[in-house]
Amino acid sequence: MTQGPSEPRTVVAFDVDGTLTTRDCVLPFLVRAGGWYRVVRAVVRHPWLVLTTGIGRGDRDRVKAIVVGGAVRGVPRRRLDDLGTAFAAEVGSRWLRRDVYERLVWHRQQGHAVVLVSASLRAYLEPLARDVLGGVEAVLCTDVETGPDGVCTGRLLGANCRAAEKARRMTEWLAGETVVLWAYGDSAGDRELLAMARYPVWVRGVRLDPVPVSGRP
Repeated sequence: MTQGPSEPRTVVAFDVDGTLTTRDCVLPFLVRAGGWYRVVRAVVRHPWLVLTTGIGRGDRDRVKAIVVGGAVRGVPRRRLDDLGTAFAAEVGSRWLRRDVYERLVWHRQQGHAVVLVSASLRAYLEPLARDVLGGVEAVLCTDVETGPDGVCTGRLLGANCRAAEKARRMTEWLAGETVVLWAYGDSAGDRELLAMARYPVWVRGVRLDPVPVSGRP
């Protein structure tokens, strides 16, 4: 049943990689954008930072910036977006996690506002939301900077959208509105977002029913 006009609206925040999808999408997309050589070269130039991050002591956001920069620096933004549109179609046909996608459809049918909150890249998340998922109200995510010449500079545009940054972006998007918030996530980078929600749904290692029992996770 959809919510009445006097009730606060329900907003549902979905992480993407590992939550709506069965795998990480960032690295495959970066390989499409820049090729394996450029991705590997970016890692080789910073081996100690990458190694310490891999064993839990490094700066994941800095590693993300280094790898993304190595892959997309010098790529025209129009080409990156074209690659993103094609990649989004592939994600939709091959890598969607069916049980979580069915939850998204159920929420949409209830009239809930669906938002993607992800560290994945805007180039493919926006077409994924528009062309594959449909009915997504907002995409809050990581993006790359574009120079005045229309070419990617290799820098992130703002912060990497993970962990506390997810909660900050969601709070900013809500702009003080009181809502009933659901949040779906699968990793440590989703904990702050799930902590905001009245109904946090941890999806790692579980299979979700298509419809929540009594409207709850």
